[in-house]
Amino acid sequence: AEGAPADPPRAGRTRVPDPADVPLGRAFALVHTALPAPSARMLRLLALAPAGLVDAHLAAALVGCPVPAARATLAELTAFGLLRPAGQAGADGLPDQYRVPGCLEGRIAALLAALERPGEAVLARARMLERVVTRLRACQAVTEQPTGEEREWLAALPAALRFDNRAAAAGWLVTRRPALLAAARTAATDGGLDTLARRLLATLSRVLIAHLSPDQARAELYGLQELALLIADRQRLTRERAAALLSLGDLDAGAGRPRAALDRYRAALEAARGDRGPRQEGVDADDVRRALESVADTYAELGEWQRAADWYGRALPMSQARGDLAGVGRLHGRVGAALAHTGQWGEALRAWRAAAAAHRRHGDVPAQARALAEVARAQERVGRPEEALRTGSDALRLAEHGADLRLRAELRLRLADCADRLGRADAAAAHRAAAERLTAEAAAAEERPAATAPTFGTQTPSAND
Repeated sequence: AEGAPADPPRAGRTRVPDPADVPLGRAFALVHTALPAPSARMLRLLALAPAGLVDAHLAAALVGCPVPAARATLAELTAFGLLRPAGQAGADGLPDQYRVPGCLEGRIAALLAALERPGEAVLARARMLERVVTRLRACQAVTEQPTGEEREWLAALPAALRFDNRAAAAGWLVTRRPALLAAARTAATDGGLDTLARRLLATLSRVLIAHLSPDQARAELYGLQELALLIADRQRLTRERAAALLSLGDLDAGAGRPRAALDRYRAALEAARGDRGPRQEGVDADDVRRALESVADTYAELGEWQRAADWYGRALPMSQARGDLAGVGRLHGRVGAALAHTGQWGEALRAWRAAAAAHRRHGDVPAQARALAEVARAQERVGRPEEALRTGSDALRLAEHGADLRLRAELRLRLADCADRLGRADAAAAHRAAAERLTAEAAAAEERPAATAPTFGTQTPSAND
């Protein structure tokens, strides 16, 4: 009706053009036209910069020019208002990182699509990802003692791509993390460069593990493994699918989500056992064994001990077939521990004896001592104190060759209990006194500071869990 107020704006109506869009577009077109050809080409290729972030190394890779030339061009584009500083000033006074303004992202992308051949854009992205992988490898290299091959690779690397020390590499990682993660997401979701994307995901994961604590890295690692799973599914790479699912399961387990981890491990087992198709070589026994053992570990964490024992038992023949004595001993020990929780001490005794025998054949004296200690505990539980005393003494003799003071203290206490049951009060008192002394020594040793490197893992195998 005449004079009625206008309807309020509703979602879905055409957006009212921003009055600034037209002059901005005209100014941008004029500046782009006025730029030297190499600078204009770099500007267009910056549409490929991950999260709109770029430094001299990425810019040089995008256009295929030396790093100093790229640094000068970035400064020129910044002077024209086409880039904004996004980092700290370097020794030359220039920012170490730049950002494409959000108001220009669409226009730069349109220029790229209109003026660059699709093949050139793909090559530029490939060069950029290759440079990112190289920088990441250098970032990881300063955290470890390089092998001969890695040392040769580092020596051949230009000085500008290397890091002087761990602190410099860690600082670079902090400032580049958003761009690195964005590059990984784009490479994985776009497709077309899946081989490079897989290398990027693997190298970035290793760098995060090397420089961050498990809690700091977990969320980002989870996202990277999901991207690896996406590529594996797209390329039908079932071995890599199994590996990604195992890693996701480990991350779920480390975050206190055992049920989610169990689903991941079961899916990994299915992938590792499944038909691999013409591009694969067959069932990966290592992935199958690890999936079986991880399922068992998760059931143990959930307190479902009989299921844990069953799944450890399923993994055992695979280690036996490979002649993996360390794995055989570990799995026998875990079967014994799971059965002990269910009260099946006779079966647990047999499992721990088998574990001790495997560790003896492998030459792992500390692991053999731990297994014998569990044998003695089981013998005591089934009413064989004399045998438990002899076995415990054997375990103690082996343990005294090692540095595990707490294990020796535990063995002394076990021997004291056995001596009590046999009416040998003096021997029991001597064992308890020795256990107290060993416990005090262990506590003093643990209080001394020790340098430790950050590690990552949620289910580290032990000799006898």
